[in-house]
Amino acid sequence: MRTITAAIGLLALAAGAGMVKADEQVFGYVRGAETLPRGASEVVQTLTRRADKGQGTYEALDSKTEFERGLTDRLSAALAVKMQAIETKGLLINAYIPKDEDYGLKPSGVEGELKYNFLSPAKDPIGLAALLSLDYAWLDPHSGQDKDTLSMELDLLAQAYFLDGQLIWVGQAGVESTYAPRDGVDDLPADFEWPTEPEMEIEVKLGTGLSYRFAPNWFIGGEALYETEFETEVGQERWSVFAGPSLHYASGRWWATLAWFPQIEGGGEFYDGQQD
Repeated sequence: MRTITAAIGLLALAAGAGMVKADEQVFGYVRGAETLPRGASEVVQTLTRRADKGQGTYEALDSKTEFERGLTDRLSAALAVKMQAIETKGLLINAYIPKDEDYGLKPSGVEGELKYNFLSPAKDPIGLAALLSLDYAWLDPHSGQDKDTLSMELDLLAQAYFLDGQLIWVGQAGVESTYAPRDGVDDLPADFEWPTEPEMEIEVKLGTGLSYRFAPNWFIGGEALYETEFETEVGQERWSVFAGPSLHYASGRWWATLAWFPQIEGGGEFYDGQQD
């Protein structure tokens, strides 16, 4: 799987040209420890393209529109609406993709989160924050089929500035738990596996990133993320390592980030035709 993510944030305060301030997303996937100041607001629009399953046709577009508000100087809250578009053709995978699907952007879920900053990377040697998020979705992002999913994720975020803010390091460790019943699908091939019993999943993730300001307002960097997922019946279902570059620009009251995040390694259950 290869993903490309683009995010644009509009701030109700100046972002500045030096150290990253407020809750700018310097990377595409790994989060930093900064929070919005009290009374500050931010709207972030994120678009993610997902493609390539090793066979057939697989194209997906995810949209996330988020409003974030600084409740205190340490605590931020955010609400988001998610949408997705998907096209799959000639790609059937037991318990994963049951049939061809093709539709444009439509609502797929909602998300709420709280982020609390224990230590500020701008004031302390290292910044630390906790991020709690609740997510409810009614469309499966992989198959595009109807699937009610309720997820809770808790992350510990670390961030540090070096060279007077010219170099930024972030680290992330998190656990996500998911409850997901699926609707039945009509006219499946004989002996095709598509369980409708509720699933319980636990995902563990570890990520890190490093970004360097090479010109006023411009940052270039790289990030890596390890994910492993444990499912009700099969134990460790899969593990993956993603890594790729990111480009970030911040000026005045807005910022933008572009990231490319291909899967480097992975393991677990394989399907026929899957690339190693």
